[in-house]
Amino acid sequence: MNAKKRLFHSFFSLFDKDSISKQDFDKLKQFEIFLPNYFLIDLQNKVIQDKEKENQETKIQIEEKFKQEVEDKLKKEVEFLKISNEKMKMELEEKLKNENENEKMKPMFDKLFTKYQKKLELKKKLGVFFKSEIITDIEYAKKLQEWINDNDFFYKMKKGFSVKKDGFNSQNWHKKVDGKGKTLVIIKTKDNFIFGGFTQVGFNGNTGNINDSNAFIFSLRNDKGDRKPEKFTIKQGEEGNAIFSDLNYGPVFGYYDFKLSSNLQPGHSNFGTSYNLPNGIQEATNESKSYLAGSYNKWVVDELETYFI
Repeated sequence: MNAKKRLFHSFFSLFDKDSISKQDFDKLKQFEIFLPNYFLIDLQNKVIQDKEKENQETKIQIEEKFKQEVEDKLKKEVEFLKISNEKMKMELEEKLKNENENEKMKPMFDKLFTKYQKKLELKKKLGVFFKSEIITDIEYAKKLQEWINDNDFFYKMKKGFSVKKDGFNSQNWHKKVDGKGKTLVIIKTKDNFIFGGFTQVGFNGNTGNINDSNAFIFSLRNDKGDRKPEKFTIKQGEEGNAIFSDLNYGPVFGYYDFKLSSNLQPGHSNFGTSYNLPNGIQEATNESKSYLAGSYNKWVVDELETYFI
């Protein structure tokens, strides 16, 4: 018996012949060939419905998963934006703060720039001085220019001698500087005193004492750097002892107000003998003798530079 027949008999077994009329039963029998098809259709519909339900559940699951992924992604993006906004806010605040600070500092920067420009212009004017191992402070250069009162001197000046380059020898010093006219001597000691002298006449071999009423001694710096630059003119009546020229000595100003021996050291200073002392300092005292170089006769030369036109 095929499947359709079995399905049909199963269907009719549900009915009791005695419970229905013969006429009704005969009518049912007429649907014998159709009933199995109805059952199959119902079965197919059920399968389709079940599949649709399953698909719907799967669809819902997929939608839920996608929705969660989207929510997670959005949440991360929101967090990122919050962090980015906070960072941008901090950067903006810092920028505004810096701009405000810059605005406050602008007058000071302008002032410093103007000062720098002036120094640059002066540097060009003073030229050779900025090759000096001793005059590294522009204020010292300005003071020397003021004291010498000869702008051409700074335009035309040449370095004639440097002890670091030319050696500690008085005769070598004379070879380099004798007969050059206007001469500027600058000394720096190991203790950082900076001082020297200027003569319009210049040195010249073994001529001894040389008269120069315009000669002067100067002090630019003491060991602590807390003393202002000073100029000391020749004493009245001492013009004939302004400088002393001898091959066995280096530069000598006054009657040993300061001098350097044949080896250009140690130095000796009896400041106040021929040149005027600062106010309040007495001649031939420890204070006067140590004023220029820190001691009377034990100071050591670190650098000696000599300039002339």
